[in-house]
Amino acid sequence: MSDLDRNYSSPFGRVAGRVDGVAVDAGLRAYMLKIYNYMTIGLAITGLAALGVYMAAVTTDPSAAAAHIGNTYLTSFGVAMYVSPLKWLFIFAPLVMVFVISFGIQRLQPSTAQMLFWVFSALMGVSLSSIFLVYTHTSIVRVFFITAASFGALSLYGYSTKRDMTAMGSFLIMGLFGIVIASVVNLFIASTALQFVVSVGGVLVFAGLTAWDTQRLKNEYIYGYASAGGAVAERAAITGALSLYLNFINLFTLLLQLLGQRD
Repeated sequence: MSDLDRNYSSPFGRVAGRVDGVAVDAGLRAYMLKIYNYMTIGLAITGLAALGVYMAAVTTDPSAAAAHIGNTYLTSFGVAMYVSPLKWLFIFAPLVMVFVISFGIQRLQPSTAQMLFWVFSALMGVSLSSIFLVYTHTSIVRVFFITAASFGALSLYGYSTKRDMTAMGSFLIMGLFGIVIASVVNLFIASTALQFVVSVGGVLVFAGLTAWDTQRLKNEYIYGYASAGGAVAERAAITGALSLYLNFINLFTLLLQLLGQRD
């Protein structure tokens, strides 16, 4: 990867001395593979947690149901998860975990950071389990594979392109803040048109972030972690996996709003 633009702005600065190209190539592949492995395991935990909570929350026996939403009968556990105020705990718990991991990562042992990432992935699954109440299972599976294919193509582009995407970062972050603000506003006005705009805009923003984050992670390794190694690189791989994981989850939920078939 010696032909990368050396003007890339890295928070670590340039690595002192010359880094052997072959060593960087081999180390970079291992580093990125570790990030994708962490992300994939996190997604698997999320999926299993979401499915497990949903299966425990619903029943096909009306006589055993504690409540029902539409044609879906909920168990007592389902009422606690989807109807009672406890649901807010699981809605906001993943957000709290993101801040804990992001801001505390440098003080954590890699094994602790990894465990927190797994816990976060499970909490995200609990939070997302309600999609099974809203959308048909077939459309959820279909949108998941659409998301996976899109994410893979975007991440591959970010990894392989020689175009410096650094300048895109500030615009994408501004777009992200705009999407968050619009989403909060729409909680109060419940506008279908605004929700459509938020979903389309969000897909574009997170598509860009996927490519941008991939290039950022690649360049951070070349200009910083290639010479660091050890616990520093391990923690960086976990935070890198968290970034890509969040991009995937947000792409999935936004595409589900656009393409999902409601139950």
